[in-house]
Amino acid sequence: MIKVSNLNSFYGQFHVLKEVSITVEEKGVIVILGPNGHGKSTLLKSICGLAEKTEGDILLNDVSIIDLPSEKIVDLGVTYIAETRELFPNMSVLENLKLGAYSKHARPFEAENLEKVFDLFPRLADRRKQMASTMSGGEAKMLAIARGLMSNAKFLAIDEPSLGLQPNLRTEVFNTIKKINDQGMTILLVEQNIPQIAELATKIYVLEEGRISFEGSKDEAISDDHLKEIFLGM
Repeated sequence: MIKVSNLNSFYGQFHVLKEVSITVEEKGVIVILGPNGHGKSTLLKSICGLAEKTEGDILLNDVSIIDLPSEKIVDLGVTYIAETRELFPNMSVLENLKLGAYSKHARPFEAENLEKVFDLFPRLADRRKQMASTMSGGEAKMLAIARGLMSNAKFLAIDEPSLGLQPNLRTEVFNTIKKINDQGMTILLVEQNIPQIAELATKIYVLEEGRISFEGSKDEAISDDHLKEIFLGM
């Protein structure tokens, strides 16, 4: 579905990603691991048109999107969900969700997608009138993912969904991501909670110092001594 080839990304003069190539298969769950500050979030942002400067190529279903603005990439079904959630705190759950369907390509599907996200996230349905600012961390993360789905997305780039969450909420978030994937969604995921997320992964990449240092299955990752020590805590 998405093929990244020889991607270089920059913030000012800082060269963040260096000749990065990955493939995200349709309906897969691709997980990006690596130390903090080594370019994982930049990779997601680059795919979604949010990086400051990029070179190389990014293909979506064999069509280049690297020079497209982020709003056009959203229209093509590619949505970025930031680790900071970026909700509108003084708006209700329902208002935040409807803003996710702002594009002309998503508006015709607003009612249908709203029904889907309320089915996935019953807690949001119960709290549709609640202000986003009053939600717990786990609820806010669920709202951010649900709002991404409202864009009529086919591909979700999710940045550290379990960051700052208690263990029971992490499990709930990961279970929901699995449900979304089971329904046919393609997912590219940056995550640090390795034992739980490895169970979801169809493929794992490791990004260190802006370069891909490992590519393989979860079984290959678990059998790699360097990864076990550094990332899996084994």
